[in-house]
Amino acid sequence: MKVTPVLVVPSIEPNLPLWEALGFARTAEVPHGDALGFVILARDGAEIMYQTLDSVRADEPRALEKAKPGTASLFVEVADLDAAVAALPADTDIFVARRTTPYGATETFLRDAAGNVITLAQFG
Repeated sequence: MKVTPVLVVPSIEPNLPLWEALGFARTAEVPHGDALGFVILARDGAEIMYQTLDSVRADEPRALEKAKPGTASLFVEVADLDAAVAALPADTDIFVARRTTPYGATETFLRDAAGNVITLAQFG
């Protein structure tokens, strides 16, 4: 299992110099309009993702419905999405039961009790 934080920000570009100075490299970029809408930065097995508010609104606006200051988003890669979803408590707030992405993942979106968005994703 792999867990990666996804930071939702107004714009990505102002955040890049910090991570690049720390030796992180861009491993994936998705444009949104004339700017970046999403980026993955990685170094030595560590990974962080940034996505813009506008990109989230266009991709899955329900992810922002209960967002409060201080809430976060996590991207969790799992080996078996069906098994992971089956193991969730019955009252779990699942707001996207299943979707397939252009980048090859099958995903389920849910919220924890504090309102944090958790994406469970299976590749392959």
